[in-house]
Amino acid sequence: MAPDPSEQGEQPDPATRQQRPGERLDEAILRSKPRFNALEVAAETGVTIEETRRLWRALGFPEFSGEKAYTAADIEAVSTLMSFVDAGAVDFDTAVNLTRGVGQTMARLADWEVSTLVTRVEEMAAGDEANSSRVHSALQLINEVNPPFERLVVYAWRRHLAAAVGRIEAMGAKDEDLHTIDVTVGFADLVSFTALSNTLDRDEIGDLVEVFESRCQDVVARYGGRIIKSLGDSVLFVTNTAEESVGVAEGIINVIGRDAKMPDVRLGLASGPVIQRLGDIFGPPVNMAARLTQVARRNRLIVDQNTADLLPTDEWEHRRLPARPVRGFGLVEPVAVRRR
Repeated sequence: MAPDPSEQGEQPDPATRQQRPGERLDEAILRSKPRFNALEVAAETGVTIEETRRLWRALGFPEFSGEKAYTAADIEAVSTLMSFVDAGAVDFDTAVNLTRGVGQTMARLADWEVSTLVTRVEEMAAGDEANSSRVHSALQLINEVNPPFERLVVYAWRRHLAAAVGRIEAMGAKDEDLHTIDVTVGFADLVSFTALSNTLDRDEIGDLVEVFESRCQDVVARYGGRIIKSLGDSVLFVTNTAEESVGVAEGIINVIGRDAKMPDVRLGLASGPVIQRLGDIFGPPVNMAARLTQVARRNRLIVDQNTADLLPTDEWEHRRLPARPVRGFGLVEPVAVRRR
């Protein structure tokens, strides 16, 4: 019997080693094999090893020491990024910040894509389109979906970039600080979501969150607003005007709170200047909107006084509610609003 190479401390020839299914998927997605370690990436790009590691961490990946974990595409990406740093367009810290934004955005998009398409992979593997396995079905779907999806990603980025630049002026950016804008902030929160989720299976929880987020997104987009972030059972959004935010709030109550298959929802609105950083917003209106949802009644909207003052009095009625303690703000008198 021939000796086992592993007993002699030898490794199988990489050329003859059979690929694991995951490796086949990696190569289909990355379109190249890992051939470089961090030192080699640094040498090829002229970037220091520490700068290489900072960029890699900013993308959201763990560091690899001496492993050949990087592809030719990784080298090209670093070179592309450093080209506009070297040209003086931005400094390296700004480039790292942009890289972090790309990493966080694409990580979520990738998870979203996989969770959306996994059902289709199962259907292909089990149905008439099946050839051998889920891996084969996944490879087939990757080849069919990813090329046009890449074009869609670039298109969507361009459209959102144009919209973001336009908001600098449209949402009242301060001349002295382009990070500060005047907006109305909305917070929508599902009632008793934690208790409800304990009674549902994983698929039901996933379906519930997907319906909540997608319906909120549709309503917010209809009024020209944007969702800043969603946390499963809650959504933070902003609009240019108080009237638009009230329209969003009423729409969310209609499509969520008045659907017998969905939990009830609470909404709070607050208006004022906020800081835009790292794709998020910060400031007292954000905190106030979130706090107001904690004291709102089910399927009801309450607003702060700033928001009430921005609504035309000939179209809206205001009613002050009893003062109540709001964490971080002391005693607050929320305002209920309704159309005349």
